[in-house]
Amino acid sequence: MGVCVLRLEQNAGPAAARNYGAHQARGGILFFVDADVLVAADAVGRVLRAFDEAADVAAVFGSYDALPRAGGVVSQYRNLLHHFVHQSGNPQASTFWAGCGAIRRAVFEALGGFDAGAFPFPCIEDIELGYRLRRAGHRILLDKALQGTHLKRWTLWSVIRTDIRCRAIPWARLILASQHAPDDLNLKGAQRLSGVLVLLACVLMPMGVFGAVPLALATAAVLGVVVLNRELYTFFYRQRGVRFASACLLLHLLYYLYSGLGYLYVWVGFRLGRMVVSWKTPSRGRKHLTG
Repeated sequence: MGVCVLRLEQNAGPAAARNYGAHQARGGILFFVDADVLVAADAVGRVLRAFDEAADVAAVFGSYDALPRAGGVVSQYRNLLHHFVHQSGNPQASTFWAGCGAIRRAVFEALGGFDAGAFPFPCIEDIELGYRLRRAGHRILLDKALQGTHLKRWTLWSVIRTDIRCRAIPWARLILASQHAPDDLNLKGAQRLSGVLVLLACVLMPMGVFGAVPLALATAAVLGVVVLNRELYTFFYRQRGVRFASACLLLHLLYYLYSGLGYLYVWVGFRLGRMVVSWKTPSRGRKHLTG
């Protein structure tokens, strides 16, 4: 196909692989695309225009489209959720996404690239890079028309495992260590409040054996989540109908439950001093997060 394929001696994770590929590349712009993403025909052109039109833009990324290939409720829910979140995000982004995102080579090299040492497996290596980009004063764009079709097939177990191990826990560590939680994408105020309400509902429901008040409060909490996320659930309904939207509602409540528990676990660890967080500055000037 005319593509240069690079092979590493061992699987060191996507952060190391991307760094190696960036080192071998020759262009002034590095465009990262995950192996299970088919970018739209105009993707390269949109990336070039984004950098040409604004010299202060250091990075740009897009989203999945609304046509995921994998069938099944879980796969469709997961991929459409990602599409909706990015389509609802702030164009002046607070982080970075490497599934379909580009960055100026000079900026990438100045920051030391992805932190392969802290993230030896698929995790939040791109989000962490976005944090460093913003701390360095660089501008990141979310181009909602820069899209790609996601081919990944999800199972319920793979979703839960990925969200807890590779998202909730490391992202919570990053938030608490950096003391910065941007009001954007998955961290919008409505998202955080929804997580609190779901945890509250789970605490109140067992107390329903003692009376109707806890059950009423738990029901009110769940209804609050529905109201806060009404645009998302309406989107699911318009995409696939009422049965699909109903299934997605249950999956989304579960998502808030385990994500909230993951953050709570890390927060308690920080408060009790059971988790050691240190920032060490290597010779490249990059900061590592260890827990």
